[in-house]
Amino acid sequence: MIKHNNYNPVARSVKFALAASLCISAGVAVAQEQPASTTAKEKAVEKIAVVGTRSAPRSIGDSPVPIDIISGEELNKNGNSDMLNLISTTVPSLNVHTQPISDTGSLIRPINLRGLSSDSTLVLLNGKRRHRASVISFLGGGINDGAQGPDLSVIPGIAMKQVEVLRDGAAAQYGSDAIAGVINFVLKDSADGGSIEVKQGEYFAGDGASTELSANVGMPLTKDGFVNASLQYKNVDATSRSVQRADAQALIDNGNTSVAPLAQVWGSPEIKDDISIFVNAGLDLGNGGEAYMFGNYSERDVRGGFYYRNPHTRGNVFSNDGGETLQVVDTSGAGGCANVGISGLNHQQITDRVNALPENCFTFFSMFPGGFTPNLGGNITDTSLAIGTKGEFKNSFMDGILYDFSGVVGRSESTFQLFNSVNASLGPNTPTNFETGKYIQLEKTFTADFVKYLPVGLYEDLTIAFGTQWTEESFEIVAGEQASWEVGPYIDQGLSNGSNGFPGFQPQNAGVSTRRNYAAYIDVEANVTENLLTALALRFEDYDSFGTTTNYKLSGQYRINEDWSLRASNSTGFRAPTVGQANVSNVRTEASQGKLFDVGVLPPTNPVAILKGATELKPEESTSYAMGVVYTGNDFFITADYYLIDVDGRISQSDAFEVTAAEIAALKAAGVQGIDSLTSITYLTNDFDTRTQGIDLVANYSMDLFEGRSSFALAYNWNDTEVTRFTDITGEFRVSRLEDDLPKHRATFTWSQSWDNWSLFVRSNYYGTYQGVAADDDTRTTDASAKVTFDAEVSYYINDNFAITAGAQNLFNTEPEKLSDAWSKELGAKYYETSPMGINGGYWYLKGTYKF
Repeated sequence: MIKHNNYNPVARSVKFALAASLCISAGVAVAQEQPASTTAKEKAVEKIAVVGTRSAPRSIGDSPVPIDIISGEELNKNGNSDMLNLISTTVPSLNVHTQPISDTGSLIRPINLRGLSSDSTLVLLNGKRRHRASVISFLGGGINDGAQGPDLSVIPGIAMKQVEVLRDGAAAQYGSDAIAGVINFVLKDSADGGSIEVKQGEYFAGDGASTELSANVGMPLTKDGFVNASLQYKNVDATSRSVQRADAQALIDNGNTSVAPLAQVWGSPEIKDDISIFVNAGLDLGNGGEAYMFGNYSERDVRGGFYYRNPHTRGNVFSNDGGETLQVVDTSGAGGCANVGISGLNHQQITDRVNALPENCFTFFSMFPGGFTPNLGGNITDTSLAIGTKGEFKNSFMDGILYDFSGVVGRSESTFQLFNSVNASLGPNTPTNFETGKYIQLEKTFTADFVKYLPVGLYEDLTIAFGTQWTEESFEIVAGEQASWEVGPYIDQGLSNGSNGFPGFQPQNAGVSTRRNYAAYIDVEANVTENLLTALALRFEDYDSFGTTTNYKLSGQYRINEDWSLRASNSTGFRAPTVGQANVSNVRTEASQGKLFDVGVLPPTNPVAILKGATELKPEESTSYAMGVVYTGNDFFITADYYLIDVDGRISQSDAFEVTAAEIAALKAAGVQGIDSLTSITYLTNDFDTRTQGIDLVANYSMDLFEGRSSFALAYNWNDTEVTRFTDITGEFRVSRLEDDLPKHRATFTWSQSWDNWSLFVRSNYYGTYQGVAADDDTRTTDASAKVTFDAEVSYYINDNFAITAGAQNLFNTEPEKLSDAWSKELGAKYYETSPMGINGGYWYLKGTYKF
């Protein structure tokens, strides 16, 4: 029968049974946690991590690589229910930026583990590879430019048994993406009981109100199995950390009453009808076999702001000479449609001139006299299903071999909408809302994993794991509605085509791109003596796009005595360029020195990109070294690990290159379509190398205090990235962003206190100095100062079933680095958006919990 509760890893007698019941494709390791109980028996209970090795559980501290364990209970001690925020407040080497006015990055936010891009961290669910999101970050703050990682925000905290963060290169064990490490989300597997939570919160500023309902229930599946289901539904209002832009205020001062009180909003987007359902199931098949299935359905609508379009100066819409005149087009061919001079005139005088135009003459000033600010919206749908069986072969030539056969399908679809915008080339017939197209990411993975324990005269049996994996990945671009990309009749009169701010995907760019690869691996682990553990992993992968790669990992741990041990690892790794990165097309709007520019993002195989030096993408390659020390005595658990990661051929966006009229004409003559309005382009390229090094320090201690039980946890990370090679394609500014945008020092200190009917949770968060950047503009940077914030939560347990909780994040409302008054008014923002603590300030919440 399947066991649903934690088991004791010290019990050697259950070694084979435990290994058979694990997800073999991931393996197990042990990490630290001291429970609140004071009994010696309960203090011995430790958590199991299904990540990092393929052998059976061992005693505390015996993992040869550093792993953070975040329990489901700890995840819930946080006001913000977004999984990105939940884990970033616990693991200092993991950073998540707020993404105001960040194109599609506002819809799905990327993460950074150890200063590397979001797609350098492999994400697993129950030990199985998680699919990527369909969104690619084009404004990723240098570090995530062009990154395509999984969407972690769909994973609800209430569904988690625990989250495991492996902070070490693991591509030889798991394949592509595991350069920085691995995050494994382990779903609850109870066959009974459950909980219901209702949460309400709001930022101290009075916006960003959120309402959330979460539920989890465990049910038996016959007498030998379980079904555990979790639901989360929430709505989150948008936030604004904005001031009125100087140019908008000047229009108001000039008599323009059509300008909004805040012409442009910097803040978190609105999230509506965010629903996420996760189900985990298992069934004992008898004779040592087990079937399992898990998956999810998630959907949400997101809407955020873009840059303000000034009704006097926005090029190719309102004016083509910087605001000297308004661009006027002839809608009938009758003539007499001269541009309207506006220099030095007040709003009423400009309005009178526009109203005096002949009926056949049109200017967008008459439609939007106060200008307009597009809003980018998206419907994000994420689904996955994993089915498998595992157990032990018996009574055959494979007798004693553990097996795990599984298939996983994951799909992410992003449907983009643009609101309050225009296709200027359509003139007065333009719609103002557009469906601009879709990105669809689909991944299928099938694995066969095996483990055999061999008695070879060592302290413990030799563990030999081996297996194969087949993966198919496809990325689809679906064209937007015709009005979103159409070249209208007024293109030759100086008005741009496509929905302004986010042009729709054109039919010639639509289609499906697919790639397949297969892998084979072997992983050997040996307890050579009672005190010495060694492991070697080798993995071969063959991609039908760029060929083969072989990677290795060596790791080991030596126990000096009962309390102290040393550990080290050396590995190579790779990250294959995603199919999306190789084929994506997009147009984004950037602000530079107060002006807006449309920049086309083209595949590196596009003729325009090739003209500017693009070449087909290749895999990133890495070499990692790590060494550390572990202490596990006197109720203390302390680890200190140094790491060094060299990555060659990192993938990121190029600088923007101007596309001349002559180049466009030559390309059109060669048959390239849909490039009439391009002024500059970027593309993804393997253009630079980096060296990242750092130190992770983790310390835990528990004791009786204040007539209750106290647990203290300190986590510190120093991380430094150096760009060791780059060219003019990358540029100096992107280099500075890679090296300086993230704080080099981060730390958290947590105190958890429990009594019979009360519990208290306090966390301090330290963010070191970093480079503040505003609007992705190299002329608006600063050396931002270090900050400390505090989170606190108190819970009262009415009885065994009911509890009420009140808490706050950023309790003292510590402000992030502020922009100067001049820059603030020019951009319409209060803070540098690269703030590692976010820009929204303090947040309070109330929560009610019912457990059954």
